Amino acid sequence: MPMLPQILCLILTFAADDPWDKVRAAKKTGVEMRIYKKDAQPPPIQAKLDEATADSLIVVVKDAQVAIPKDEIERIDYRPPPTNSRVTRETKTTKGVYHSAADSQGQPMAKGKTAPPAAATSSSSRAVSIAGKPGFELLYRAKGASK
Repeated sequence: MPMLPQILCLILTFAADDPWDKVRAAKKTGVEMRIYKKDAQPPPIQAKLDEATADSLIVVVKDAQVAIPKDEIERIDYRPPPTNSRVTRETKTTKGVYHSAADSQGQPMAKGKTAPPAAATSSSSRAVSIAGKPGFELLYRAKGASK
């Protein structure tokens, strides 16, 4: 029986978890979101997070600030901030030896002449690529909302 208080405390901790706390914790202004309203047809509202209060979500849609009541929201997806740079730089260097059966002017070697010595070669290329944005992830789903 000594485990009962610990188990009860653990159950109360999980019961107290409010999914809205994740939204309020995403305080980083400018996080991209897709907001699905209850009883609304797609597409969802594309917005950037400004602030999340206890009873509403304040977002920026285009150039306007909009407050959406919490009880009208069915689901919120967000685009997590990138963990590293989206720009990747790559340099490739290839080294080799060039053997020629031609003389220094590019003409085929005449019979009996010796070929020029092999020459060391090197080539280098550089590339820069820009990765796409990360995909959207579920941030919040209202209690009782369909999956």
